[in-house]
Amino acid sequence: MPLKPLREMTYDQLAVSVYADNQALGQAAAEAAAATIRQAIAEKGVANVILATGNSQLTTLHALREMPGIHWPAVNVFHMDEYLDLPPGHPASFPLFLRHHILGHVPLGAFYPVPGRPANVEAACRGYELLLRAHPADLCCLGIGENGHLAFNDPPVADFNDPVWVKVVPLDEASRRQQVGEGHFASLATVPTHALTLTIPALRAAKKMLCIVPEKRKAEAVRKTLLGPISTACPASILRQTPQCHLFLDRDSASEIG
Repeated sequence: MPLKPLREMTYDQLAVSVYADNQALGQAAAEAAAATIRQAIAEKGVANVILATGNSQLTTLHALREMPGIHWPAVNVFHMDEYLDLPPGHPASFPLFLRHHILGHVPLGAFYPVPGRPANVEAACRGYELLLRAHPADLCCLGIGENGHLAFNDPPVADFNDPVWVKVVPLDEASRRQQVGEGHFASLATVPTHALTLTIPALRAAKKMLCIVPEKRKAEAVRKTLLGPISTACPASILRQTPQCHLFLDRDSASEIG
């Protein structure tokens, strides 16, 4: 039986569920993700999934790999961003994160990592966009950054009507500090200054979106997302105009919305 939330609300077109803690949130989000994956496989024989990285996703990824009834060989996984020119094998690599926390635990069909060290950046961006368009996403699991970003669409560069699906962006200092705070880098100076990211239209093209946002440090971003203006000053606010999205919170991340 699906885990019941403490509260359910709707903000504009966005469904929001609040759970007791991070563990419950992750279990509920994993159940929802598994249902979407199973349905896609049943309907067309394959499921195309975009997964996020970051500490906020851990409980969901760990629960998802244990979900019953998923035929993993029929699942293709994409991810949403990667640092530009990160040294090979760096522990902060996002593909490495996914392999460690989920992909290395299931007999996956295919994994298509965002190319972080391309010989030709423009060609790499266009090539990954073509891959995404050739494999329309059934599910996108994402988070919200402390500055309200979606993927690496930080406030200075976010574009709700971006004409491309993948691009190189400079990283906002708030995003870079978040990576240090999560323990992925030793200092701000060691965090890359640029990344490749899926744009907001690429993320919103998914048939179903699950936005997974636990922890007190995300409470301000959640408040701005749900109660502030819909603006690129808080890129996640566009989720209120994304009816296929469901936002999963815990008590801590929901603490500033009443």
